[in-house]
Amino acid sequence: MAFWNRKKESDPATPVPESRPKLYDRFKKAVSATRRTLVGRIDDIVRGKREIDAAVLDELEEALIGADLGVRIASEILEKARLEVGRKSLNDAAELRSFIRAQLLEILKTPGVRPSGAGRGPIAGPFVIMIVGVNGVGKTTTIGKLACRLTAEGSNVLICGADTFRAAANDQLAIWANRAGVDLIRQKPGTDPAAVIFDSLRAAKARESSVVIIDTAGRLHTRTNLMAELQKMRRIAQREVEGAPHEVLLIIDAVTGQNGLEQARQFMKAVEVTGLILTKLDGTAKGGIVVAIARELGLPIRYVGIGEGLEDLVEFSPEVFVESIFED
Repeated sequence: MAFWNRKKESDPATPVPESRPKLYDRFKKAVSATRRTLVGRIDDIVRGKREIDAAVLDELEEALIGADLGVRIASEILEKARLEVGRKSLNDAAELRSFIRAQLLEILKTPGVRPSGAGRGPIAGPFVIMIVGVNGVGKTTTIGKLACRLTAEGSNVLICGADTFRAAANDQLAIWANRAGVDLIRQKPGTDPAAVIFDSLRAAKARESSVVIIDTAGRLHTRTNLMAELQKMRRIAQREVEGAPHEVLLIIDAVTGQNGLEQARQFMKAVEVTGLILTKLDGTAKGGIVVAIARELGLPIRYVGIGEGLEDLVEFSPEVFVESIFED
């Protein structure tokens, strides 16, 4: 069950979490290119080697950077490897695979502490999720997938179409809302987005919706006026529902790699981002960006997109992600 899915005791639907074997198979397929880029390279480096020397470690660092973990993380891991080698705790070159695996898992399991909806007390009204990100990262598609997933878990979902800048935005959102079988509140292009949020939250309370997903216009992180608008939208949400938005999820396209980090940092300055959704993980050979994001931003990754289908938005599991990359 999603951590924000707070159902009433009277709700009859019982969510059925995706089984670990099934999730593992789906992740393994999605990160196959990353597995070849990272683990395949590590295997090449250690093949025929019996001990760890400077040349092996230099090649390993290149492999980590090539998988888009970033220079900082690659350097940190290599420094730990050198310390272990110096202590004679890491001797066999074949052990490097296990060592790297353990390091990546540790980073992903402890990304840092950021505000989150998890662990809060009862919420008076719907649980409000605001979706933010730059243009072209797949916000509309992800909202449709998220709505479908939460509905399947037993939530009564309402989508707020607060992207009033793109003429086709609400039409696209309507298609996804229809596919997911959820309500959509929208207004004509040019309407103040904050007004759409106001109407949506009023409607959600009247309809006893348990979750409201707010779509926002894609905006470049350099446009200060549009970033300020996000703050206004947040204030309106807080007036209507205490504590709202309870989650602000930033969507990042995995294909953009390290470039997505700067986008994320700027959004975090403008609005209190609480978690991440990483899209198009299946479309990149540099899945190491997942690790870089977790370490650099200190934000938990809530979901990842691993395909084009309505069901291809899955909850992120550090253990399953790492296993799917390193297991044969």
